[in-house]
Amino acid sequence: MNVLTHYLLIFLISMVPLIELRGAIPYAVGFISSGVPLSLPLCYVIAIVGNMIPVPIIYLFARKVLEWGKDKRIIGGFFTFCLEKGKKGGDKLQDKAGRGLYFALFLFVGIPLPGTGAWTGTLAASILDMDFKKSVVAVVCGVILAGIIMGIVSAGLFSVIF
Repeated sequence: MNVLTHYLLIFLISMVPLIELRGAIPYAVGFISSGVPLSLPLCYVIAIVGNMIPVPIIYLFARKVLEWGKDKRIIGGFFTFCLEKGKKGGDKLQDKAGRGLYFALFLFVGIPLPGTGAWTGTLAASILDMDFKKSVVAVVCGVILAGIIMGIVSAGLFSVIF
């Protein structure tokens, strides 16, 4: 594989739900550690951009799709469940976080645990009807934090292996 193919894969991996940047950064660090001449800062930027591309689409359309599907015969139950669960969780988060709701969103996206990435955070912001610009800023900052954490963890892990 040539270098451009690796960069393209980093970009595409970072767009995949649940994997996102949390999978793209270790992929990049692993290949850099094995001698593939990739630029880590460029890999990081590519992963962030790839991870952020779906965010506006998710924010603007996820809630609308769930609202549309909640009264459909086959998917209605699941869509209603998603809306109710999101609303309950969001209300709890809002009660606990108060004015710090966007900081809570930042931490939710930024701490790289399974199911806490940009996709999930943006979906939550959409369901809670949070401000679009503030939500995107919180998610971007969270993705940057998650990338830093994953880069540090991956560099340490691969330095032990190789």
